[in-house]
This record gives sequence, structure tokens and C-alpha cells, in this order.
Amino acid sequence: MGRIVVTDDDLSLCHFLKRTLSQKGYQVTTCHTGREAIGLVNEQEPDLVLLDNKLPDLMGLEILKEMRQKHPKMPIIIMTAFGTTDTAIEAMRLGAFDYILKPFELEEISELVGKGLEANKLMKRAVAIPALSEYTEDSDQIIGKSKVMQEVYKLIGQVAESDVTVLIRGESGTGKELVARAIYQHSRRKDSPFLAINCAAIPETLLESELFGHEKGAFTGANKRRIGKFEQCNKGTILLDEVGDMPPSTQAKILRVLQEGEFERIGGNETIKVDVRVLASTNRKLEELIKEGKFREDLYYRLKIMTVVLPPLRERKEDIQELTEYFFHFYTRQLGTQVSCIDTAVFNKLYSYHWPGNVRELANTIKRALILAKGEVLAEEGIIFDVENEAISFANEEQLEKSLNKVLDPLFLDITRFWRTGLHTNLLEKVEKFLIQKALSETRGNQVQAAKLLGISRNTLRHRVEKYKLLI
Repeated sequence: MGRIVVTDDDLSLCHFLKRTLSQKGYQVTTCHTGREAIGLVNEQEPDLVLLDNKLPDLMGLEILKEMRQKHPKMPIIIMTAFGTTDTAIEAMRLGAFDYILKPFELEEISELVGKGLEANKLMKRAVAIPALSEYTEDSDQIIGKSKVMQEVYKLIGQVAESDVTVLIRGESGTGKELVARAIYQHSRRKDSPFLAINCAAIPETLLESELFGHEKGAFTGANKRRIGKFEQCNKGTILLDEVGDMPPSTQAKILRVLQEGEFERIGGNETIKVDVRVLASTNRKLEELIKEGKFREDLYYRLKIMTVVLPPLRERKEDIQELTEYFFHFYTRQLGTQVSCIDTAVFNKLYSYHWPGNVRELANTIKRALILAKGEVLAEEGIIFDVENEAISFANEEQLEKSLNKVLDPLFLDITRFWRTGLHTNLLEKVEKFLIQKALSETRGNQVQAAKLLGISRNTLRHRVEKYKLLI
């Protein structure tokens, strides 16, 4: 649950935002003066602040300066009805996460709040690494005592404190983002912003604008100046996730940032200087992309000054028991299940599998087993792999139907007991809600990409998000 402080002297707007954001599951506190806001933030240390720029006692930019000194990682979104280019640029230079002009649409503010809370989570949730830090329940953990993982830990420790560019390589599901966050959190820039950009999830036409910003009128729909992530992340660290999917035109600009520390916004002439540490990750073979002319060789060498390679799970099977026990304890707490132990036969089954989805697939397998478990023991039959009966790579609809039957059959009686009436409608809505949540999760909240993945229009997706009160 995200904790939000809303500060505005417009009481009706405060009421509207509190009601709307509370319906999405956020914990919202409102106040109406700058001094109240500073006091609340110091007392509550919220996950995000919505701050009006013109308050009775102080200007928003003054409040922003004071809050940023004590809470450098806290995302602050400036709201203003008197938006000027100078105000917007100054707010971003002072460290605002973003700004929004009044009046704004519900979808616009909801999307911005979701992005701010996600950024806060990435910056604040610690990543514990054996030999570098101690694990607590408030942190994520990179797990494994195998020899290959020990080498990964050493390398993270060696590269973290310098500002060197790091390329993190590994198959999907091996934990590349965790490594990036660990490098950031053990670096000299740990008190400055950290932003992650998924280059594969953002449409090619929008990626350059997302990274470098644009001027008003630069292209159709550019109705105001927009600050890009590099400018927003000045003095901090940026992760270019799935960098192998970046279009060539954007690659050229990234190369210039790495070489000169400067760029221009789309449609602008002003050269902007930034001091940003760049981390990049990919599951693609960049060397092959270079041969195909899809990735710049000079950018490749700039990114791989230091390289961290994460091994696939099938090459470190000695870590499976430790990983399994970690996910077992994590999900039993999260789900509130009564399962208290693991049958030893479970481990034999896990060891025999080849794990194409790596650690992420193992986590999903344990979570699914706990949801379906009956009794206090996690049994071998509860372990259902993603690729059993070709559940990932279906050759035909018959195989897909068999896999769905295998998952749904043991649940049918419980479902009919739960919904004695309206079974068809209720179940279809639950499935639809799950698919939309999953698509939004996979695309990091990008509605255009999520709609494309689902095969529906963006308007349909937006209506479903509102219908199910989903968090974005």
C-alpha cells in the first residue's frame, strides 16, 4: 500500500484526490499549507508527495527544496494551475519527480502516481547480497552459495562504488534488475535518484522522448515541454533495461550521453549537461545484433566497460534448495497459508527440471504450489512446471486446453461452492482481471503495450482498469 501526502489549498481537489486514490488502495493524508506538508512528511516519511506550487504560506518550489534535503529519494510531484516553462524546468532541476498542470484527467494523475510509487519502491527497497549486506524482511535478496554466484557477488562489490558503466547480462528471469539495484544501493550515488527504463516495453516512437524529453510542438501530441529521464535523474543512476531492444536512432543519443554527458531534447536546440551513471541489462546476444546491423558496436564497447554475467538456474542447481526455502517462507507470509513444511520429494522434482524461466519461474512455481496446497505439507504433486505439457510453447489448441484443464480441474468444486450463482460471469471477470493485471505488470504499466499484448484497444483497457479499480 502506497502512502501519499496531498498538499493543496483547494479543499475540493484534496477531497477528490483522497477519495480517488484511496479507492485504488493507497493511504492518503491531505493538508493545506506548506508548513503542514513539511511536518507531515518529516513525521510520516510517505512514499510520494503531491504538492501544489502556490500555497498560502510558501511556494511549492521552496517546499520542494526543503523536502529534498531531508528525503532525497522521495518522489515529489508538483501540481500547478499557473504552469510556465520556467516553473516546470526549475521544479525538475530541484529534484521533482514530475509535474502536472491543472486541471488534469483522472487517468493522467493515476498513471503519474503509479510511476512515482514504483520508482520509490525501486529506490528504497534494499537488495541484500551475501558478504555485502545483511538480509532483512524489508529487503529483497540475491540468493545462492554456488561458486558462480560468489563470483557475481565479488564483481558487484568491485564495481558498485565507482561510476563505471556496467552491462548486466543473463537470460530472462535470472535477476538482472536486482543486480542493478544492488549496484546502485552500494554506490556513492545511493542517496540520489534511481530510475529504470524498459526499452522493450516503450514503443520505439516514444522511447527517445521518454529518455531525453521534448519541446512543445516537437511532434504531434507534444502540447507541452517534457523533461526526459536523463535530465530527471541528474546526479543519480539510470538502468536501461533490455537495452538490446533499443532502436538505432536512440542508441546514437545514448552513446553521446556516455561520451560527452550531454544531449538535446527532441525539437530543441539547447544542449543539456547531465551527470548520470548508466547501468544496462539485456538477455539478448548483442554480438549477433551488431553483425545484423541492429546494435552499434561503439555503444556496445561503451556499455561493457564492466560486465556482470548472471548464470541460468540450470547451471547452479546447488542453489535450488536455498532459493526454494526462501520463496516458501516469503510466500507463506504473503499468502497467509497454513503450509508449514516441504516434502523432501519436492526438492528431487525441482532438481530434475531444466528451468527455462530461471529464478522467476522457480518463484512462480512455489507460489502456485502454496496456493493449491491442501494440508500443512507442500507436496510433490503441487509442483507444476510452466512447461509441463508444453504450457509455454503450445504447438496447438489441444495442448493448451489440456494444460488449462490440469490447472482448473482441481479448483472446480471449490469454485462452484464459492459462487453458487453467477459462476460464469464471476469467473470470466476474475480471469479478465488477472489477464489485464498481468499484461500491465509485464509492460511496467505501459497501457499502449498492454493493450497490444491483450489484443484490445487502449480505450477498452482503460475502461477495464477503471472497472476493476486496478493500480497502475
